[in-house]
Order: sequence, then C-alpha cells, then structure tokens
Amino acid sequence: MSKEQLTSYPKDKINILFLENISDKAVQYFKDQGYVNVSKLNGALSEDELIKAVKDVHLLGIRSKTQITKKVLESAKKLQAIGCFCIGVNQVDLKAATTLGITVFNAPYSNTRSVAELVIGLSIMLIRRIPDKNKAAHEGIWNKVATGSYEMRGKTMGLVGYGNIGSQVSVIAESLGMKVLFYDTETKLPLGNAVAAKSLKDLVSKSDIISLHVPETSQTKNLINKSVLKNFKKGSILINYARGEVVDLDALADSLKDGQLGGAAIDVFPWEPEKNGDKFSSPLQGLSNVILTPHIGGSTEEAQANIGEDVSIKLYQFLEKGITNGSHTVPAIGLPPVDGAHRILHIHNNVPGVLSAINTELASHHINILGQYLKTNEEIGYVVLDVDKKLSAQAAELLRNVKETIKVRMLY
Repeated sequence: MSKEQLTSYPKDKINILFLENISDKAVQYFKDQGYVNVSKLNGALSEDELIKAVKDVHLLGIRSKTQITKKVLESAKKLQAIGCFCIGVNQVDLKAATTLGITVFNAPYSNTRSVAELVIGLSIMLIRRIPDKNKAAHEGIWNKVATGSYEMRGKTMGLVGYGNIGSQVSVIAESLGMKVLFYDTETKLPLGNAVAAKSLKDLVSKSDIISLHVPETSQTKNLINKSVLKNFKKGSILINYARGEVVDLDALADSLKDGQLGGAAIDVFPWEPEKNGDKFSSPLQGLSNVILTPHIGGSTEEAQANIGEDVSIKLYQFLEKGITNGSHTVPAIGLPPVDGAHRILHIHNNVPGVLSAINTELASHHINILGQYLKTNEEIGYVVLDVDKKLSAQAAELLRNVKETIKVRMLY
C-alpha cells in the first residue's frame, strides 16, 4: 500500500503543533512523511494561549511544562492525538482526553539511560564531596583533604522504585562494586544481585545513597518527609531525579543542616519556573554538598533525539493506520493496513450493544466488513473497521449516527 493511499484526509490540511522546543527530529520526521503544516514553538503556553493555539490542530506535541486541561481539550475540536515528548503524562488531564477520544502517547523509555548515568555521576560527586571542594577552589581556597570522601565500591545503593530507570541504575551501580537494595510497591524481578528491601524504612536505614524513581501520585506526595528522613542512615545521600512533589524540601533542608544527611542532588521541584532565566528559589540553596539542577535529568542530545523519534512514530502510526500501541487513553490496537479496503476508526462510550449496533447498521445497508477489531477500557471502546472501498464514505456517515459515538475517522 503506497504512502499516498494511507490517509484519506489531504496531508496539507493536517495541522501539527510542537511546543517547548521539541527536538527538530520530530519536525523533520513529519515533513519527510509529506506533512507541510508543522509548527514549532520554543516555550510552553498558558491555558488561554493554548485554547487559541490548538483550535485547528490535529496533532499536538508537548513536554512536561505544558498543562493540558479539560478546558483546553474541549476547545480543540479537531485534535486527534497528543504526544508527550517526555517520560510522564501527568501534565495531561487523561480522564478528559479519554472521554473525548483523544489519544495520548509518551516516551517512557527513551531517556532512561541519560537519567541513570547522571544519577551515578552525582553519586560519585556527592560521596567525594566534590561540590564543597569545587566551591572552595572557585573562591581561591585550596582544600585538599580526604576526610568525608569515600569510594562507591562496597557502599549500598538504595533505589526507591525499580522500573525502567531504577533497574538501569541498579546494573551500573553493581558494576562499580556497590550493593543494591530496592523497594517497589510491585513485585519486581531483581537484576544481578540486587535485593528487595522489606520496606521503605528498611531501605533508607541500610543505604549509603538513596535514589528515587517513582511517579507523582497521591501516594508518593511527600514520600520522603520529616518522619522518613529520621530513619535515613546518618551521613547518607539523597538523589531525587524523579518528581518534584515526592520530597518535602523543607524537611530535607533541616536534615542536611543537622547532619542527618551528608548530601543531596535535586533536579525536580514542587514549583519550577516557566522558562529559562526566570527566578528560582529553594530551601536547599546555599547548603553544603548539595547539587541543584534545573530539571535536566533526561536532557541530553541523545535522549531528546530518541524521544523525538519514538513519539513521532507513535503519532504517525495513529494518524495513518489507527495504531494506538502505547496510548494512555484510547485502548491499544495495532493492526497492519489491509489491501483492498478502506479503514474507519470508531471511538465510543463503553456501554453494552455498541458493536452490535455498528454491525447491524452496516449490514442493513449491505456494507461488507472485511476486518474488524474491538478493544475497550473502563471508559471507552475503540473499533477498527476495514470495509468495502466502494461504500466506505457511506459507512463512515452511518457510524457517526450510532448511539454513544464519540469520534469517527476514515483513514484511507
């Protein structure tokens, strides 16, 4: 099947918008596929700005700062899919997107290596107290001492969360001669000689370096708080390159000041500036042996290129083939194109009888279904139909009138 046949909607009528300086690789990918209306903006937009910007947009690409609210989604009448060019999707109102039949993709694996490498690098810097020595040298003070500086070998790395990033940190840490403990709410198969801790308290009390790798949820908010910090091994190091709400920064600052903790590296914060150059403040500023970075855990050239490619492919596959593998809203279906047929996508409220109504409606008009697949989640159902070419336009119109329909789109 040729490229020209893969979409019934003219490519020059499809509007694609990328925000937050998404990799040029994403822009080029769609241009290489024949899409000409591809726009890119460097920063995030406010809710009011988004409502105006997405009015005629079919595909939207964002990173972590752009907040896609229900109000924004309801104003985007032509929006088919959102690509989150990052690990998380918490910046999108997923419930509203699901209800409206808007597919949401992300790149959960593409920058894992970048974050894992940096966590190990930070661990070495902090356990050797390099921030303090660097500061002294810049101030013209020669501070050549070994006191309080240690090797990684033989120390214990504690990982809170043993997913895509945590497990990679585990492998690298073990290759440096470290022992690895991990704590996860789900049962995970350990890599190498890593050992599952019995509890969070058990992990933090035994670890020299604790690195957080958990999502931002109601359960993880202030997971590391004043009470938990009291159980940390004295002189241990905390690294948070996960989510800003996971650590109580005021409590952490107190633990650093009184010597309970020996150092920290923080990349994510409960509140972060909107753009480069904006003022930033934190209770950790000015503290000894603390490294603060501006949410750059996954910000490498390699990671951004990988994310740009990964999410772009998912958006393209959905736009031209109806494939939803990796979606957080519309149920995942991945069917190859069928020769000799036109493909129609039908998204509907997940209530009994919709598939029967679809088949009854088409059969009553003598429209032959060459292929059909249905998948549902709690909120919606997604049907991919391959129908007789001669009657596909009529079929699409009939499907729009089926009760509980949210969206109908004819692909090719």
